[in-house]
Amino acid sequence: MHVLEDPGSLSPRAQAFLKRTGRRSPEGTIRLSTDYHRILDPSGRRVPAPMELVVRREGFAARFGGLRYEVRRSVRLAGERYDTSRHWDFDLDDWVRRESRGWSFGWLGERVSSPVRYLVHTDGRFGIMLDGPFLEVSPSIDHMIESHALMDEVASWNPMAGSALEGWVPNYVDEVLHNATDDLRIVPEASGPYERWLRSDTMTIRLFSGWTGSQPRPTGVMIWTQDGMT
Repeated sequence: MHVLEDPGSLSPRAQAFLKRTGRRSPEGTIRLSTDYHRILDPSGRRVPAPMELVVRREGFAARFGGLRYEVRRSVRLAGERYDTSRHWDFDLDDWVRRESRGWSFGWLGERVSSPVRYLVHTDGRFGIMLDGPFLEVSPSIDHMIESHALMDEVASWNPMAGSALEGWVPNYVDEVLHNATDDLRIVPEASGPYERWLRSDTMTIRLFSGWTGSQPRPTGVMIWTQDGMT
């Protein structure tokens, strides 16, 4: 069942986010059903798509296909506050690829000019491709939606100076965490190995690995407060 009809796997926060901004539209392009995909096997022959790819790709289409929403975000750059909104489209495209383990398939994702391709792995992870192997962003599409719901929720908070849209702030994270209050806690439904959300009643911190193939992946930070501190 589509996520807008049955959002029960999501937190109350994410459900409220989808209720406010989510909508369902017919998929923008006519896509090829996974059953009809012909995949190159290791010998170079065209063979039918494996069952795990059929199940995961068609499952994505049934659960998320046609979903649209906007994510609000706020940052402070050069002393100025900037409020923006990012639009996301959950339409499949016809791109598929064999990974070292399993498969990945493409979907539209964020509606911006971007050098990355948005992917879902057949093990459920959300990731991207940037001239290389699959790079994980979130453990699942549900985790990604939870992250977007948090980003949207704190858009009305005070973004701290030094945060950036996609910025990397060396040594800033340790200082903030050292000075943070004891009630700062992780938000598990929105967090994973490459993105962590921490929050208290007065502070929210997003730590995320850069979308780059360089190793180790650089750590970015976005921070918001509710107490006027900037």
